[in-house]
Amino acid sequence: MLLRLAYLAVTNTFTLLRLLPMSDRDKDIEILGLRHQLPVLQRQTGEPVFTATDRALLAGLLHHLPMDKLRQLLLLVHPDTIMRWHRDLLKRRHTATCVPRRRGRPPPSARSEP
Repeated sequence: MLLRLAYLAVTNTFTLLRLLPMSDRDKDIEILGLRHQLPVLQRQTGEPVFTATDRALLAGLLHHLPMDKLRQLLLLVHPDTIMRWHRDLLKRRHTATCVPRRRGRPPPSARSEP
């Protein structure tokens, strides 16, 4: 999963570098083309399947937007789902860093037999 996230970061960086010299008009045309593809995708397939990396990327990017702006965007999932994914990300991050350390004597099953 970490390798895939690194791959996505590198490809998005190259995409950004490609977009820098483009005019605003060209960017707007590309955005409109991409937005048009979303309804086509929604018509042709049932439920899209998002991987954990997809969820993390969308939640990390879109949680900064105000909820009214999120509701105006044409997304494959509901804005509430994006916010839930972000909360889950924070929860997982918090639990990973706050793992309690056991103190005292180990339980009998973990002790070695003399």
